[in-house]
Amino acid sequence: MRPDTPADHTTEAERLLRTAAQYPEDHEPLVLQAAAHLELAGDRARASTLYDDLLGGPEATVDNPHLIKSLKAANLWEYGHEAEARAIIDGIRTAGPLDAAPWQVAAETLEAHDELESAHDFLSTALTLLLAPGEEVPYAVQSLLTGRHRVRRLMGLDHDAWDELAGALHTAPVPLDELHDPKRLWSLGSSDPVELKAEIARLRSELGTYRTALSRPFPVAVLHWPEHELRELLTAYPALAEEYVDRATHLDRLETALRDLHAAGTPNLGIVTGTVPSYEAFAASEAASPAAPGLLPQYATTLAARGRAVPWPPSRTGACWCGSGETYGSCHGVG
Repeated sequence: MRPDTPADHTTEAERLLRTAAQYPEDHEPLVLQAAAHLELAGDRARASTLYDDLLGGPEATVDNPHLIKSLKAANLWEYGHEAEARAIIDGIRTAGPLDAAPWQVAAETLEAHDELESAHDFLSTALTLLLAPGEEVPYAVQSLLTGRHRVRRLMGLDHDAWDELAGALHTAPVPLDELHDPKRLWSLGSSDPVELKAEIARLRSELGTYRTALSRPFPVAVLHWPEHELRELLTAYPALAEEYVDRATHLDRLETALRDLHAAGTPNLGIVTGTVPSYEAFAASEAASPAAPGLLPQYATTLAARGRAVPWPPSRTGACWCGSGETYGSCHGVG
């Protein structure tokens, strides 16, 4: 059962923090989930403490510092620390992270507090940085386009190329322009049954879109083993050699699987990186043998659910997912 009351959210936060202590490799995403539950419970000061604890740790142990900062800023603004929140958001823009999530959280914070021009500027900066001309729009970046479209409609601005792209990527039956129409708010107070029915249909469509996103909060992830981890895995469990063969075959199969999923229309694809100790611990928790090939997809799903997935495909000019040190375009992005 999902938490409904502040007490339920506090209980869930405590459970997540206990789990984080048991699984240090997943400490960051579990603590972030705990902080979110504390916010929902109304304990925003304690949530800020969790964000501070994450940011105060050794830099090498933090995977997503800009996301943590954006979540901290959103939380601070909600309980009266606007100046500090603004300073954090300005710092995120200056840093220019190559991940869509911190940009989105910060922009939605500005929008929620009626800072529409700042939100628009923030989203435009993010898209300029993250969206290469002529490339397919990454799944994570689509939400930035949608958010920017919404803000521009609220500001009464005419469509531009990015608005057209947002509309083209929108798959719900109600067009994006209708969903983001500021006049919809007035129709909620109408006594005309026709107008009310039309608005209910729009709201159902919008809710359906949100539910679809929430039902897939984690990418469909495939499992990648770095070279030294794969060597250790196959040495310890030779039965998995048929699954992976060798490093080159493993990388080729992984890229092919992702491309096939993409061609089939599967959104939100990602890659999770395995380690032998983590895999063995997972096998023990499942009371299964690490040599069983059927355990590998479950392990990948678990890593993705703990926030360990990296979106695929990367930018063609970004680092390749395989760790070769080359760009994706000149490595596995060829072809």
